[in-house]
Amino acid sequence: MAKKQKYFYDPATLSYKKIEVSPWKRIGNSFLFLLSSALFAFLFLFFSKSFLETPEEKELRREIEYLTLNYELLKSKLNVLESALEDLEYRDDNIYRVIFEAEPIPKNLRRSALAGINRYKNLDGYSTSELVKETSQRVDKLRKQAYIQSKSYDEVLELVKNKNKLLASIPAIQPISNKDLTAVASGFGMRIHPIYKVRKLHTGIDFTAPVGTPVFATGDGVVINDNGLGGSGYGLYIIISHGFGYHTLYAHLSKLVAKPGQKVKRGDIIGYVGNTGSSTGPHLHYEVIKDGVKVNPINYFFNDLTPEEYELMLRIASQENQSFD
Repeated sequence: MAKKQKYFYDPATLSYKKIEVSPWKRIGNSFLFLLSSALFAFLFLFFSKSFLETPEEKELRREIEYLTLNYELLKSKLNVLESALEDLEYRDDNIYRVIFEAEPIPKNLRRSALAGINRYKNLDGYSTSELVKETSQRVDKLRKQAYIQSKSYDEVLELVKNKNKLLASIPAIQPISNKDLTAVASGFGMRIHPIYKVRKLHTGIDFTAPVGTPVFATGDGVVINDNGLGGSGYGLYIIISHGFGYHTLYAHLSKLVAKPGQKVKRGDIIGYVGNTGSSTGPHLHYEVIKDGVKVNPINYFFNDLTPEEYELMLRIASQENQSFD
């Protein structure tokens, strides 16, 4: 098709004349056309990138939204797991271990830091590094706490299996026959020493009784040699190891029946009341030692005292009088 010729009207000659375009003007017009086209294309791309999503961007946005939703769900599940594990730890330390008189798991062990220097270093270098590291730390912490709790339950299970042995071993009766409760002469606590006449901690209970009165083992155990729990003023005495952290001591005896290494049962005669050592009259000095600490024996007569008898013995033993040794 031939190029269309353009004309213009010349009022001076009252005629139409051809429009002659110079080569340079043609070049200039072409350049302006190309420049305007490029500018239009740039503006189109800019606005389309700014306000319109490509299929790839839409797919990435959906994936990010999906990952964000799942991360929030994961955080929620971690919160539930942490709360549940804390409840298990509380019940373990304050119920199960109390029942079986086991020491609670130390808090510093349950919450100790994970081993390794910067164990999450391989997660550095990404925009989400802190997020991923925080989640990984929480998961690892939960795994460690769950492992410690599992080992604790294994220990409690062993305690359950040994329950009958535990109940038979814990000191639970009076060491002499004392049905009317009149034999209690001096209780645990600060008392006037009969020889030195000063207030001193009395680490057991004194039972008055005639020389030769039978003395009974208050729980199952093994008679042992003195391991530092006795004393020079105790005269003839016997120490029984009951296991589970318990020992009992029977002092000022006139005769020993049980020998070191001998196994005894609760209620077995192990000796007889006497007046040996720094004693001011025939009596039995009885002590209960738990984990190396001498505790009040009055809390260990639950097998042969009614609540009313226990209240009466508690009043008698709490009187601040003079001990017999």
